Amino acid sequence: MDIKPFKVEQWMNEYEVGAKYNIAETCVNSVSLDDLFELTGVDKAKFLDEFCSRRMTYGDIEGAPAFREGICRLYKTIAPENIITTHGAAGANHHVFYSIINPGDKVISIMPTYQQLYSIPESFGADVQLLHLKNENGYLPDLDELEKMVDADTKMICINNPNNPTGALMTKEMLEKIVEIAKKVDAYVLCDEVYRHLTQEDVWCESVVDLYDRGISVSSMSKVFSLAGLRFGWIATHDKAVIEACTSHRDYNHISCGMFDEAVAAIALNNNENILKRNRSIVRENLQILDDWVNSQEHVFYTKPQAGTTALVYYDFDIPSYNFCLDMYNKTGAFVTPGICFEQEHSMRIGYACDKQELKNGLNAISDYIKTIK
Repeated sequence: MDIKPFKVEQWMNEYEVGAKYNIAETCVNSVSLDDLFELTGVDKAKFLDEFCSRRMTYGDIEGAPAFREGICRLYKTIAPENIITTHGAAGANHHVFYSIINPGDKVISIMPTYQQLYSIPESFGADVQLLHLKNENGYLPDLDELEKMVDADTKMICINNPNNPTGALMTKEMLEKIVEIAKKVDAYVLCDEVYRHLTQEDVWCESVVDLYDRGISVSSMSKVFSLAGLRFGWIATHDKAVIEACTSHRDYNHISCGMFDEAVAAIALNNNENILKRNRSIVRENLQILDDWVNSQEHVFYTKPQAGTTALVYYDFDIPSYNFCLDMYNKTGAFVTPGICFEQEHSMRIGYACDKQELKNGLNAISDYIKTIK
């Protein structure tokens, strides 16, 4: 099976470790286990004593009950039997496509988005068609265009909400209209929701699974809960055929998740209020820092994100984004992601949910680099 190189991950693998100012990271500033116990109020000694007495078996094959119950708290209508646990959201997306997409199936995906949503089904021989998001529409889908693309052969519509890399956020009303379009042809709607709940305002961020019985939500512990080191994610859906297909396929490539990872994830999910409060505070304060910086710059511009942790920032120099970002990295240590990783040339993705001072230092380094171009 041939698959296109995963541009964003290859870039991160190559340069992240040596970065001086890492403002390419997309997780909200990561926490330690000590931080987690402090934020949640869970007794660390008691937890570790109890866990250390457990035998290291495969654990609960379908996922520890406390972890699955914690996931349910993030939705309005999901029960434990509607959940498949996975190794991160990356594993979840791959697992969905592997389980239900066949050669020749028509899949519609937005772009820009995380490359998995179009390159994986394409590698399986699906007929992948792209709905390009436009700056003039706030990087939200053109629903008239989507409706024209969808036909009786459409098996799945892939969306990402909040969007990576632009930070665009679809409203409940827009999601409901996408569901209406999908219902006409009985298509699935897969929504990568790894940034869900990281809103700029105190509003409930809707999930497609609460709006559509053939909706599929994918998420993880990495972005919203600052626990990427757990490598823990899930698939949530009311569709029994999807659950059965994913359950069958997981025997070949997954078996179960790690017992310790599940136990730690359950702590975060079942005591999520303080974590979400912390992380929303970070993304809101840091986005203001980024917005002030963009507005102070002569050569960069963007559509301000509404949610998530990333922004797609354009520049007006006639320099390919890979060259721009690599040269800046080598000269200043500022690490961002080239827009070409999302097929958006002359731009860079900035992750603004890192440590506040690192964000400021990284943006100052970009400013210094831009002055050398002028």
